[in-house]
Amino acid sequence: MAPTNDPSQKPPQPATAARRVPRARLVIAAVVALAAALAAGHLVAAFAGPQASPLLAVGNAAIDLTPSWLKDFAIATFGTADKIALLVGMGATLVGLAVAAALASRRSPAPGTVLIAVVGVVGLVAVVTRPDVGRLAALAPLASLVAGVATWLLLHRRALPSTTGPATGPATATGTATGSASHPADPEPADTHLSTDADLSTGTSTPPPDTGTSTSPPGRRRFLVTAGGAAAIAGVAGLAGGVVGGARDAASSRASAPPLRARRAPAPPHDADFAKLGTPTFLTPNDAFYRIDTALSVPQVPAEDWRLRIHGMVDRELELTYDDVRRRGLIERQLTLCCVSNQVGGELISTATFTGVDLGDLLRDAGVGAGAQQLLSSSSDGWTCGTPIDVLLERDRGAMLALGMNGEPLPLEHGFPARLVVPGLYGYVSATKWVTDLEVTTWNARRAYWLDRGWAREAPVKTQSRIDRPSANATMPAGRVIAAGIAWAQHTGVAKVEVRLDGGSWQEATLSADVSDDTWRMWHLALDVDRPGNHRIACRATDKSGYTQTSERTGVLPDGATGHHTITFTTE
Repeated sequence: MAPTNDPSQKPPQPATAARRVPRARLVIAAVVALAAALAAGHLVAAFAGPQASPLLAVGNAAIDLTPSWLKDFAIATFGTADKIALLVGMGATLVGLAVAAALASRRSPAPGTVLIAVVGVVGLVAVVTRPDVGRLAALAPLASLVAGVATWLLLHRRALPSTTGPATGPATATGTATGSASHPADPEPADTHLSTDADLSTGTSTPPPDTGTSTSPPGRRRFLVTAGGAAAIAGVAGLAGGVVGGARDAASSRASAPPLRARRAPAPPHDADFAKLGTPTFLTPNDAFYRIDTALSVPQVPAEDWRLRIHGMVDRELELTYDDVRRRGLIERQLTLCCVSNQVGGELISTATFTGVDLGDLLRDAGVGAGAQQLLSSSSDGWTCGTPIDVLLERDRGAMLALGMNGEPLPLEHGFPARLVVPGLYGYVSATKWVTDLEVTTWNARRAYWLDRGWAREAPVKTQSRIDRPSANATMPAGRVIAAGIAWAQHTGVAKVEVRLDGGSWQEATLSADVSDDTWRMWHLALDVDRPGNHRIACRATDKSGYTQTSERTGVLPDGATGHHTITFTTE
């Protein structure tokens, strides 16, 4: 055919120029694909074990790889909500990566596919390297990878604008008296509307010049229906995973556990705290007890499935069930626990009545071998803790394998069905939750979780005190001001607390009843503050050995913070 100069007939344009996916559709496709991947992994993990969830496995790996300074920053910033902050941060990161990859995939799904594959491989590695997963655990990240890629490719294909092929010449549409007309191949609304000039008298219309492709997409409605269907399937899968996983959790086991019948500890005397003056209550309610651990999701161990193995440098290996422990004769002990990450004046300290059996008696039943130095305890999620054997074997130490807390079975987040509690040692060397394994060994043979992260091997609790009233930066009338707070020095006991106003002389405070050397003591003191303005209060404790806490301020690494707690307040 001879060339023509007809301006209405232009050469076809490259198809790729017209087939770039609209950005909004790409973002929707990426977010739905991400949801599908997470839901598929969650569903399969409900059968393979909760720790097989790729999201949780990556989160746990992030916790394990977090340097100590960053961990301390997270605890100081978010407190007991640090794990929620981590999950929110992970979710935001995944969405951000998905959107970025989606916007790079306007011409081809390859960038998004590559991202899904990389994230999937990271999840697979995180799962298979966990110490607390079974052989089927790899199925969860694999299901997540397949679901994510398949959903992404499907939605990307559905989001592409359609083409009708190259034009062959000028195009006209002719109507008749009955209103018949030719229609485009795709009846769905387009992203942009093309207007025509219509001659109503003749029923004819002339379209704009043909570019060789249709500007209408294959169907916004069809894309949205597909995306909505995929999102609905992901939602159902996620809910199903929750239902299946919930049926296997430990909550029902805890709810059906028989009452813990124990030799009761004496009730705390009425003057064991000064709560009316601003101190905490002597016993901390379970829902207010601090929680710091590395478990991103609470391990689920039904009591009927729980086993505790005692082995290593022992004369006789022991394996105990939950009922075996209950039948040994339970006791109660009121104990104060505190975290090594507690900053001066911090709130990571609580007191409860624990129910269980003497841990030293269990070790003596197994027969501790000569040369043993530490008890390496392991949680059901693989976390490890090393405790000096000689401390555990002290007759008056009061170390426990605990099953209960404040008159009920241990809360799930505090270690149900069983945990260790050792007075006088910071939790990272003594307080393993969800404990399933006790190995008697040496320091050189096994290294616990935190030793490789810069923390001390042995960590006795330091003598400390805290001001609870007035609160920092409070404003109050001038005159008599009541200062009140707590002090602790487990396993030595608190003998005295002193308070200093505005750098003056130390004044001895009134102490609460001395319940035990292994629990905190409350204090209060009335101060005359007649001058309006800013004032400072500091406190210090002296334990029963005669040691007075140092004023030198140090951080929590490697074995706990030191320094006088000091607050500023204003009178007017």
